[in-house]
Amino acid sequence: MGPYFDARETRSSDERIADLAQELPALIAHAQKNTDYFKNSLREIDASSITTEAGLAALPIVRKSDMVAGVKDTLPLRKFVGIPFHALHTIYQSPGPIYEAGMRGPDWWRFGRALTAVGVGQGDIVQNCFSYHFTPAGMMFESAAAAVGAVVVPAGTGQTEMQATAMANLGVTVYAGTPDYLKAILEKGDALGLDLSSVTRACVSAGPLFPALRQDYEDRGITCRQCYGTADVGHIAYESLALDGMIVDEGAIVEIVIPGTGIPVEDGQIGEVVVTTFSHETPLIRFATGDLSAILPGVSACGRTNKRIVGWRGRADQATKIKGMFVRPEQVAALVARHDEIIRARVTVTHNGATDLMTVQFEASQGSAETFAGSVQDIFKLRGEVEVVMPGQLPNDGLVIDDKRDID
Repeated sequence: MGPYFDARETRSSDERIADLAQELPALIAHAQKNTDYFKNSLREIDASSITTEAGLAALPIVRKSDMVAGVKDTLPLRKFVGIPFHALHTIYQSPGPIYEAGMRGPDWWRFGRALTAVGVGQGDIVQNCFSYHFTPAGMMFESAAAAVGAVVVPAGTGQTEMQATAMANLGVTVYAGTPDYLKAILEKGDALGLDLSSVTRACVSAGPLFPALRQDYEDRGITCRQCYGTADVGHIAYESLALDGMIVDEGAIVEIVIPGTGIPVEDGQIGEVVVTTFSHETPLIRFATGDLSAILPGVSACGRTNKRIVGWRGRADQATKIKGMFVRPEQVAALVARHDEIIRARVTVTHNGATDLMTVQFEASQGSAETFAGSVQDIFKLRGEVEVVMPGQLPNDGLVIDDKRDID
């Protein structure tokens, strides 16, 4: 297998564009024909016309709220399945509740790339400490380990002493789990006088990997890299040994958009992560994760040629109430769209001890506060202070609504 999972990781830009021009229309046509959700939401879309990532911007966003199951509702999962429902292999549950489907096909969630990137393969023993209970995380990494030829210890979560003992007895070489749980296992091993030096690599997810924690592992001789995915779309991006951002998985398209909207931002700008996957069993087209990130310029030094993101930069859920009225990112986007001269906008909310105060700042090439004040009141149904600033002056942090009120 070499240093890469497959040849798709090192495609040229022209090859990737040509492949996408074939794969994307086929995905959309399949979803329109075989899923109730996209049959309705994409009913006016000509699948053959969507051949590029940029073309996806014409399609609507899918949100988690579309997937939440009410007690009296028809199971929303059924609307997203592109094969006969009884042909699914597994069903999982996330808070909401949201039900997600899974298949037993080779590396169906596509996390094999993340393991390969940290050097995992035949001869390795992976202690899989992701949960197997309701969540697909355990199966995601079990199928990934199988795809790269490694042996799996299906440890799951908890029972730290047993985890440490198994790790020592079996000569486990790789840890898979949340970033901080490995530290708990290692410390328990130290307390028990166990030799855990066989563990030399870790692939972590589902939590922040702080620099100090990564260094702790390095000091123990453990190379630790993180990956990013969700139960809905599977693997999204991963770190390689080059440690220069997170490389987008070859089975996904990642867009960064203005939070709460489907409008792409420029590369380098922080926005909401929107993912399209090519699974025909459960196709998802423009799924809004609610996470914030940004596109990095260039490609990784490791030789993988897909685009990169900076990693997780917070959550995009920014809707708030001002004087009893909801203000949402979609409204901020509508405000920007109304005036061609506006580049970006930001709503800041404060409180003066007696009432809420709203300030709306615009990056604009021309125009004055008076020019935009009417649109602010029209869209938000609220009055607020309006400021116009020079292009580039608003912070690049992904926020379009910055609520500075102390709710305590």
